[in-house]
Amino acid sequence: MCGIVAYIGPKDATTFLLEGLQRLEYRGYDSAGVAVTGKAGGVKVCKVKGRVADLAAAVPAHFFSNQRGKGTAGIGHTRWATHGVPSDANAHPHVDNGGRIAVVHNGIIENADELRARLGAEGVTFSSETDTEVLAHLVAAHAADGTELEDAVRAALGHVVGTYGIAVLDSAQPDRIVVARNGSPIVLGIGEKEMFVASDVAALVRYTRQVVHLEDGELATVRADGFRTFTEDARPTTHQPSTVDWEVASYDTAGYEHFLLKEIHEQPAAVERTLSGRLDERFATAHLGGLNLDARELREIRRVKILGCGSAYYAGEMGAQLIEELARIPAHSEPASEFRYRNPVIEADTLYVAVSQSGETYDTLAAVQEIKRKGGRVLGVVNTVGSAIARECDGGIYLHAGPEISVASTKAFTSTVIAFALLALHFGRIHDLSPADGRRIVGALKALPDQIREILGQEDLVAKLAAEYADNAGMMFIGRVRGYPVAREGAQKLKEISYVHAEAYPASELKHGPLALISPELPTVALVPDDELLDKNLTTLGEIKARSGRILAIAHRAPEAKLADHCIVVPKSEPELDPLLLNIPLQLLAYYAAVALERDVDKPRNLAKSVTVE
Repeated sequence: MCGIVAYIGPKDATTFLLEGLQRLEYRGYDSAGVAVTGKAGGVKVCKVKGRVADLAAAVPAHFFSNQRGKGTAGIGHTRWATHGVPSDANAHPHVDNGGRIAVVHNGIIENADELRARLGAEGVTFSSETDTEVLAHLVAAHAADGTELEDAVRAALGHVVGTYGIAVLDSAQPDRIVVARNGSPIVLGIGEKEMFVASDVAALVRYTRQVVHLEDGELATVRADGFRTFTEDARPTTHQPSTVDWEVASYDTAGYEHFLLKEIHEQPAAVERTLSGRLDERFATAHLGGLNLDARELREIRRVKILGCGSAYYAGEMGAQLIEELARIPAHSEPASEFRYRNPVIEADTLYVAVSQSGETYDTLAAVQEIKRKGGRVLGVVNTVGSAIARECDGGIYLHAGPEISVASTKAFTSTVIAFALLALHFGRIHDLSPADGRRIVGALKALPDQIREILGQEDLVAKLAAEYADNAGMMFIGRVRGYPVAREGAQKLKEISYVHAEAYPASELKHGPLALISPELPTVALVPDDELLDKNLTTLGEIKARSGRILAIAHRAPEAKLADHCIVVPKSEPELDPLLLNIPLQLLAYYAAVALERDVDKPRNLAKSVTVE
């Protein structure tokens, strides 16, 4: 949810911290701060309400190497508020009363009020409203007698209930940084006589490709010449570094005005990567070796349940539809955030699939852990190699969509649907999908990148329509059967980045209540594929027009003028894959509506990219 960076080594720490925070700003951006140690001793802290650019302008010159007090170790943070409003005081890092210990923290300390009361009774004074500040005071209390920093951190965490990814700096022990993880990601980056820390590899790729992902309940002491990892009870652990294969250029806008527009345009290439090496034309099926399930085990599966949050949930709905249509196995998608709280029945013959772009979504990770605790089998569909969900699952599918920086998901959403199409094809060919139908789906999958490029070629038309519709107070999105998840995702995108209220309904449900909302002031975006339900969808358009509603149709062929005010025509795929193409214009529609309304497209208010708290 927030961004953490840290550095220790012979170079100036501040330069890396500011650049790393800028690359992580999509994870949290209401305030930012840094703390560094200097050769002269002490911890220097600078933090501000606002963006990283505001922090960079506020950092004193003496933080940098060309001034006295060169910083060789430092920690930094971008915040997405959970405890306390965005302010200079609530920004991280937080320090103890003596100014010796500095802490940055992602996550939530659930017993913070209890700890604040106890520490306050012991004479500690607090300067913020945050839960994080208690950590600085707890560590300071345990380090007061000269205890090693790692032991002080372990002792402090023994009092904590909740989730955390933390980095701790001690001016009395400036040769080390101690980090810890429980439910919020921490990644170590290995350099030449220098070490890096971040909550996301995006901050590290310019400096190193060798990384280590900490496990939950694990800590690390990081020094310039290396690191050691250990558990909360001080037992040593071992790690083999993995190699990050994402390029530095992936984290630049490459001439586009926003990351979101860049990522929309990257979708043809992302789809090609997701499909690469996974289509078997000879047997009209898909190769998915990462499932760790053979054909006999797959035939024993009687149900598929998909878990995700936000756009991942809607992608799961499209995936469930694909699995039912192609494999004829009952499939269902539900919000991971609700799953474990209803005490779910975990069935031995059900395959659970966890969906998360980051692989760190806390609600989804907690659902995976609940399923595993009850003996269920879970696959992960994630975009980040080495992420927590990927490591927890029994197998899965990596998307290979490439880094997604904008808060609103586009290319990862599309690649997730492609992954489900591959899974459905694989399941189907093991069950009763004929070779002819398998070849039909394989051919359609191969054609998708060029069809997406064709849709993106209508960008100017969509931008014009978006500007026309953006001034409305709200919009209705409707779709029937395959089109309903598309409508839900389209409404989600418009809400996320333009702040225009949008609701999605099954087109068949419109006359059962929502039709009361239809008026010239509430336009409807209607998904109208040329499939077996075309006539029923056209009837719904007639019902809306009879009530003076305006309609923007997304269709394979334009309806009569009396049934739609505007239409965006998309190429036809196979019926099972049509929803994926129908969604692309809705991404552009949301983007250009947000631009017309002058929104902060890549960093919409109140949201963060990777949600690592409940």
